Amino acid sequence: MSRSLRTAFSTSTAALAVILGVALAKPAYSAEPKSNSAGASTEQSAGSDDTAIYAAASIHYSGAVAKTGGTGNVTSSDVNWTPPPCWYAPYLGAKDFKKKMSGEIDSAKNTPGMGGTAGAAIGEMQRHYEDDYGWTDTPGYKDYNVDKDGKGMFWAAVENPDEPDILKRSSCNDLPFWVDNGDTPPARYDEAIKPEILAALAYQRMQLPDTKVTLAPETTTKVNLPTWAWLDKAVFDEVQATAALDVPGFGIRATTTAKPVALKLEPGTADAETFPASGECAINGDGSIGRPYAKGDADSTPPCGIRYLHSSGDGVFKLRATITWKISWTGTGGAGGDLPDGTFGTTQDITVQEIQAVNR
Repeated sequence: MSRSLRTAFSTSTAALAVILGVALAKPAYSAEPKSNSAGASTEQSAGSDDTAIYAAASIHYSGAVAKTGGTGNVTSSDVNWTPPPCWYAPYLGAKDFKKKMSGEIDSAKNTPGMGGTAGAAIGEMQRHYEDDYGWTDTPGYKDYNVDKDGKGMFWAAVENPDEPDILKRSSCNDLPFWVDNGDTPPARYDEAIKPEILAALAYQRMQLPDTKVTLAPETTTKVNLPTWAWLDKAVFDEVQATAALDVPGFGIRATTTAKPVALKLEPGTADAETFPASGECAINGDGSIGRPYAKGDADSTPPCGIRYLHSSGDGVFKLRATITWKISWTGTGGAGGDLPDGTFGTTQDITVQEIQAVNR
């Protein structure tokens, strides 16, 4: 029957989504992170509420991740790159899935006024899971695969709670499907959870260090006096965030690594010069940026720094220091690659005073 069943499901989604908690566009669970007691570590946990059973799979985040469990502080340099809005993950074993799904189907069938396209979709869905009814690229199941209980799991959709676009968040709307332990999901499920998706989720939750640039003079400088800026390697090193998913018969993980590669200085006023002129200070061979001011450097040009040409008056200039991080990932099975560079910036208050001369 080609893909007409899936078309029927999508046309009746609005009517059925409220009734069939997990059967259609509504995901098996929203990946709502919960805080863990182990420091900077969060976990998307299994559980239940008064509307649905959450997926049995848990994504555990560790390392340099936001302690709140939400998005971190990295801004992608690629405006077209976004983390996955949804994905498919292990949901329930066969017996638990039968209990959940058959109950939802029976409830929907007995709902007054549930007829027409929606009613037909409910009947087709029941046949799909109970009577081995499938279509071109989707096999059916006999009695919810209960004879294979413990040998695999049904997978279902998961929403990324940090995706603001509800249409993207709910775009993983295929029916729950079976995957044997040790197997990977069929290739047609592009959004099935894999190391690459975990790496992107770790990127989204990565928390980069709030590194303050060292300045000389530190907070108050003079007009036309070069201000030196630098970052020592000891406080400026790579960070890592890991996302892992483990259930019986299926376990994957990915570690996303951010390495600092450059520092950009923005003086907070147009009346200033930066060193170098671009304001972008490259990383040195030893992993530091810039060079600390030393005695005897008063007449030298800093390799990384600023010269203010005007005083800040009664206020301050907001010096912004933005670090660019090169981001890559490695994962289960030797997978790996690059992700878009990330940036994170902080501001520091700088007071610039006029040099006062006294005539006698």
